[in-house]
Order: sequence, then C-alpha cells, then structure tokens
Amino acid sequence: MKNEQVKKTMKGALILSIASLIAKILSAVYRIPFENIVGNTGFYVYQQVYPIYGIGVAFALTGFPVYISKLVAEQRDEATKLRLVQQIFLILCVFSGAIFVGLRVFAPFIALLMGDPQLVVLIKSVAWMFLFMPILAVGRGYYQGTFDMLPTAISQVTEQFMRVGMIILAAWAFTLFDWSLYQMGAVAMLASSAGAVVACLSFIKFYAKKFFKKTSAPKFSYLYLIEKLFSDGLIICLFASTMVLLQLIDSFTLVRGLLHNGIPLAVAKDLKGIYDRAQPLLQLGMVLAIGFSSTLLPTLSQALQKRKYAEFRRIAQVMLRVSAAISVAACFGMVVLMPQINTLLFGDANLSAELAVYVVSVIFITLIGTYNSILQSLNQFLITVVGLLGALVLKFILNIWLVGRINIMGASVATVLSLIFALVFILLFSPEIVKGLFNEGHFWLKLGLAITVMFFSVRIFTMSYMHFIGNERSDTLVMSLGGAFLGTLVFLGCALAFKLFSVREWLMLPGGKKILKVWQKIIRKEGIL
Repeated sequence: MKNEQVKKTMKGALILSIASLIAKILSAVYRIPFENIVGNTGFYVYQQVYPIYGIGVAFALTGFPVYISKLVAEQRDEATKLRLVQQIFLILCVFSGAIFVGLRVFAPFIALLMGDPQLVVLIKSVAWMFLFMPILAVGRGYYQGTFDMLPTAISQVTEQFMRVGMIILAAWAFTLFDWSLYQMGAVAMLASSAGAVVACLSFIKFYAKKFFKKTSAPKFSYLYLIEKLFSDGLIICLFASTMVLLQLIDSFTLVRGLLHNGIPLAVAKDLKGIYDRAQPLLQLGMVLAIGFSSTLLPTLSQALQKRKYAEFRRIAQVMLRVSAAISVAACFGMVVLMPQINTLLFGDANLSAELAVYVVSVIFITLIGTYNSILQSLNQFLITVVGLLGALVLKFILNIWLVGRINIMGASVATVLSLIFALVFILLFSPEIVKGLFNEGHFWLKLGLAITVMFFSVRIFTMSYMHFIGNERSDTLVMSLGGAFLGTLVFLGCALAFKLFSVREWLMLPGGKKILKVWQKIIRKEGIL
C-alpha cells in the first residue's frame, strides 16, 4: 500500500512538472509576438502592471495550494479535510477581497508611484483576478493533498491558453479599432480573469459534489489557520515570485529614475519597454535549466524518506551541477547571440548590452531555485527567505543608486547583484549536508573551459557570417539558429571531453544514455580510445 502511494505521488509530481513546463513556455513565448504588435511603449504599459498579476498567480497556483495540500494530507478522514478547506476558503475570501478593494481604491496612488498616472485602468483591471484566487487555491490544494494532480495540471494549462489567446486578441484589436495603448493594456490584464474563470472549470466537480457538504468534524482554530497560511504559505509564495517581485521594484523605480535623469516620459516608456524584452529570454533560460534538474526531485525526496543521506547528497549534487551547467550555457549562449536574438525577435538590436547583462540572472535565479528545492525537502525555509528578502531590499537600493548614474544598465546590474547576494547568503548558511557540492572533480574549472570554447566558437561563427553575408533581420534567423545549434554541439562535446559529469550522472539525466552512446561511437570512429 505504501509503495502504491509513493508511485502515485511520483506520477503526480511528473504530471505537475509537465503542466508547469508547458505553462511557463506559453508565458514566455507569447510576449514576443505581443511586443512586435504593440511596440516598445505598448509592451511597457503591459509589463508595468504584469508583476501584480504574477503575485496573484503565486498565491493561486503555488504558495497557498502547496501549503493547503500539506494541511489536507495531514488529516485522517474526508470530513476533517472538508472542514479544513471550508474554513481556509473563508479566510482566503476575506484576504482576496481586501486585495481587490485595495487595488481598486488605491490604483491612482499606485500608478503615481510607478510614474505614469494613465496606468490606473490597468491596475483596476488586473484586480478582478484576485476574486478567483480562493476558488483556485482551495481546489488545487484539496486535490494535491489527496494526491490527485490532474485537475491542478489541467487548470494550469487551460488558464494559460485562455489568457495568452486573449492577450494576443487584445493586441490584434488594438491594431484594428484604434484603441489607445492603455485600453489595450486593460483588456490584456482582463485576460488574467478570463484565464482564472476557465481554470475554475477544472474544480466544478469538487465544489458541486463535495465542498458544500455539511460535516460533523470539529472546527479548526481560525487564528491557527491564519497564522499558518500567512507565514508558511506566504514563504512559498515568496519563492515562487522572486523574479516578479524584482520586476515590481523596476516598475516603481525605473521610469521614475529615468525621468529624474532628465529623460522625457515618452522616451522613458520606450526604454522600459525595450528593457522588458529580457523577461521572455530569462524565462526560457530558466525553463530549460530547471526543467532538467526538476526531473530528479522525486528521487531526492525518496532518498530522504528512506534516510539514505549519502544518496540524497549525491542526487542533490547532480541537480546543482546540471542546473549550473545548463543555466551557464544558456546564459552565455544568449549573451554572445544577444544582438542577433534581439533583432530577430523584436526587430532591432537596441539595448543589447543591457539585455545581455540582465540575462546573466538566469544563472543565479536557477541555482537559487535548485537550492531552494533541496532545502525545502529538508524543511529548511528560513535561509532562503532571509536571502531573498535581502535581495529585494538590495535591488531597491541599487536601482535608485545605479539608474541615477547609468540609466537602464543600472537596473540590469542591480538585478544580477541582488541575486548574487541571495545565492551567496544561501551558500554560507546552508546545512552541512548540502555544502561543498561543487567542490569535487574541479567542476567549475571544467565548466569554465567548456563555456569559453563554446562562447568563442559561436562568436567566430557570427562575426564570419556578418562579414560575408550581413546583419539584416532575415540574416539573424540563420545566425541565431546556427549559433544556438553550434553552441549546443560544442558545449556537449566539451562537457563529454572534459568529463564535466561522471557516467553515472549522465545516466541520471533525460537523454543522457543516448548522448553517451553517440559519444562512444564518435571516439571509437576517430580512434581516440
């Protein structure tokens, strides 16, 4: 029976991981056609308020559902589970209602703090999504607590499809009906509520047949539930919305800083829109790195449950090494190809240096996320919380200081430095079991050599192409795809040649066995062995 439960849990974790991957890819990719349709200023309008939506998603998708599922799983019988979620639903209704009213009432003040009073309509528009948060958080939390991950996965994917579709329609309508950018942005923000409505359909069965049943189970203390939800639950929300909170700081400080430097409002909006191009690039880099390492999470949890600490440490080491290798490769691949990627996706190479600095964040946010997963499995929350809160404070201070001196580049540098601070803090204060995981086998030296060879190989390719062909937008497609393909091959070849991973580590990775087989054929054919 216990083995069946473990199998069900592992299968559920896989389903959720796949759904999360699909949703993240959708969330990253739609921004590219959207920016091309509405332009830099239109993208600025949308991105200024997007972090508020992102925080709402963290509440409804990650933070509260994960903690509710933990509480539900701890209850012995169905009646007690229902009593628990009924009470939590009421608490979240009050909380979400307060956020809704706060956003609607204080929208003019928030827009003023962001440096653009016309954003009021977008802030009021995005507020509606918070009214659906209790339905989604409780529905997802209940099903995850009973180890049925399918409704959550379906709700997550359908919500993103609906939201992305409506955002693209809003952009299309903007070109047809002569809407203002702020009208378009308001409709795009309403897409979050439309997505929430569709996601709620996944939980109709639960609410229609179970939720409203009367139960004789004793009531929980409301004070206890409030304390737990808004301490442990909010901690998980913080982990899930780190980059969104950093973006929120940019929303409140970047345009205002540019205006303070004497840059006209119209130009500041345009520059902020170009700066926000980094978001889809960052998300795609994170999806790639975290997607590979997260495949090992169930194995990590299983090793801990069986008290196999040496096995736990070995799996944790592979997770961190894979995250580091893929994130560093993705980062430097984007850095060397940034002018071409920028031109291909967005039509020009403006602020390519600033975007290149910003995407360095991929390395540090990926490692923070991986360390967080490992520490969470050990029930160690405080270290990451303090590190991330420190990063947010540092980002705010650095933004004010650096934007005033080097404009947009200051915001990019501030993001990277704040994440470095968080990672260093986590490394310094982590428990002994997860310390020194990078120290074995000269990992960083080998990775550095592999990245250097990859970087210069791609750089020579792009420079040669530009010299003989050109650098028009059509040319950048060949350079970007060709550079990415070349970079991947060179990096894999160097990783194998320098023995970046052991054979055992390669076999633990998705597709690792096939990569090793191909490598063995190559070295035998070339007579290397």
